[in-house]
Amino acid sequence: MRVLSVLGPSQSGKTTLVEAMAGLEESHEKPLDIEGVASARKFRFMDEDWAAFDIVGGADNLAQLGPALAASDAAVLCVPADAEAAVLCAPYLRIIEEAGIPCILFINRIDAATHRVSEIVSALQTYCAHHIVLRQVPLRDGDRVVGAVDLISERAWEYHEGRPSTLIEIPESMQSREREARTELLEAYADFDDSMLEELIEDKEPMAEEVYEVAARVLQHHDMVPALLGSALHRNGITRLMKALRHEAPGVEVACERLGARGGVVAVGGLADVVKHLGKTVLVRCLDGEVSAGSPLGGESVGSITDMNGKTQIASLKAGEIGLTVKTDHLNLGQFYTKDGGTVLPGWAQPRPPAFRRIVTPQNERDEARLSTALERLREIEPGLSVEQDEQSGHAVLGTQGPLHLRRLIQKLTEGFGIEVEQSNVLPALRETVTKPVENHHRHRKQSGGAGQFADVLIELRPEPRGSGFRFEEQIKGGAVPRNYIPAVEAGARDALLQGPGGFPVTDVSVVLKDGKHHAVDSSDFAFRTAGKNAVREALAQARPVILQPIMRTQIHVPSIFAGGLVPIVSSLKGQVLGFENNPDAAGWDIFNTLLPIAAQDDLFNALGSATRGTAWFTSEFDHYQEARADELAGLQAARTA
Repeated sequence: MRVLSVLGPSQSGKTTLVEAMAGLEESHEKPLDIEGVASARKFRFMDEDWAAFDIVGGADNLAQLGPALAASDAAVLCVPADAEAAVLCAPYLRIIEEAGIPCILFINRIDAATHRVSEIVSALQTYCAHHIVLRQVPLRDGDRVVGAVDLISERAWEYHEGRPSTLIEIPESMQSREREARTELLEAYADFDDSMLEELIEDKEPMAEEVYEVAARVLQHHDMVPALLGSALHRNGITRLMKALRHEAPGVEVACERLGARGGVVAVGGLADVVKHLGKTVLVRCLDGEVSAGSPLGGESVGSITDMNGKTQIASLKAGEIGLTVKTDHLNLGQFYTKDGGTVLPGWAQPRPPAFRRIVTPQNERDEARLSTALERLREIEPGLSVEQDEQSGHAVLGTQGPLHLRRLIQKLTEGFGIEVEQSNVLPALRETVTKPVENHHRHRKQSGGAGQFADVLIELRPEPRGSGFRFEEQIKGGAVPRNYIPAVEAGARDALLQGPGGFPVTDVSVVLKDGKHHAVDSSDFAFRTAGKNAVREALAQARPVILQPIMRTQIHVPSIFAGGLVPIVSSLKGQVLGFENNPDAAGWDIFNTLLPIAAQDDLFNALGSATRGTAWFTSEFDHYQEARADELAGLQAARTA
């Protein structure tokens, strides 16, 4: 069995394409459907077994591509027949390039093309480091595309609505264009075959069989990306696509080599879901050897294996085959599995860091423990999900790929686990500091029968440079405060800094113990800790405290055509532009560097979505704290009140 991943932007016709491919021969296989994520369908073509993963498009679902591609032999990128839509394919071309997986472009809806094929391919080439070679040219009747000419076999096919295309003679008006395009094709392939290069130099015409052989080798090594034409809706060009895949797509042994899956690697998880009354199901592909119910995989036994319908039991999976593992909770996405354990997939298969964060709380308090368990289960099947704890409220914080991803997770919590949750914004972790030095004297005295409490301290509170944290020192002379009590004063100072006058932790300050007094009977660690705490609290109120907000060093990955438009966006969010540069590892992409208040990250997420048509993404890490301006402080306080 060979496995394909069919991917592409939303509304490009992927599902229709998979249905057309599976419908070339009668099939009664029921597909696996994971709502909002993907579907998996098994079918036969020319006496061979195939399976296709149909990955839902959109930026929120890109995290699912890695495991699916790891379980695939080849990818089919479904491309709209519109040059202006090429940028929507940029994220998919990028991951295909990083994965090194053999890929065929299928330019869909060619009958409704708004641009010439050469313009579409040229626009796509911007985002592909490998050369895109056109394998077909369209036949036109006026402005309408009515068929295609195959440049290897030099045969012309006329499209028919819902029926197989018919073989026709190449129209005389097309012969010049066909020869020109075929020459370009042969010259491209000759770069990877010395004998073909010699034939072209000697003006010899390579045989079609020889060209097909080179085409298969080039695809399997991912040396070039061939492009085919058609219309999935009208069933045009589908047979040609499947025949190309049949002759040129590699088998599972090449996938193992590409993935570095050696040393006893047996299987990889491609898709996963949590199904009510059934539990976690993971679609696995056997890479080598055999996977059977009850056999060891990932260090534990496999529960049972079923077909895509979740009901028909399968005794075992041979190399290349796929099946659903049920009651096998130790298997997750994002890993290779040997009999004894698992190994994380390569870096290209890892999801983008979650950038859309929300706090989720159960509507019923009794569901608090159940929610933690449910989120842990979801994290096992959702490669783009992170779960953390909010330091201020203690509630769970979900890091997701976007609002649609979050909505799907909340729906899964409701339908799969019976937990209703509410969501709210994550408030920035604000801090306080002081802007002027203050000296303060405090005496702690308490007498209420029995042993008393006495401690007298003189401290100085000083502002320190950003990033300094907290520093304590003492300048005691003559034993005014015994050495054994000085650590208690420091502990009291730290207690006071946990919450400043504005209600936030205090940072970037130093406390100097300058003088004090003690009592031989009534002084104690507790008394000096209390005195130190109160002395620092009083000093904080007098030292002109200010609120600090976190500033994040943010790196935006963006198609180059949109990079210039980010400058006004970052400026409007009170950010600082550090510059941008070409991404050396991704054709057609820039890396845009900026410093941005953490409170503006949600606005950045939304602005990028609209300004870059959902193609850009960003990572961020804490850089420093910065004093919040009056307008920023008002916004932060409004967010906290809301």
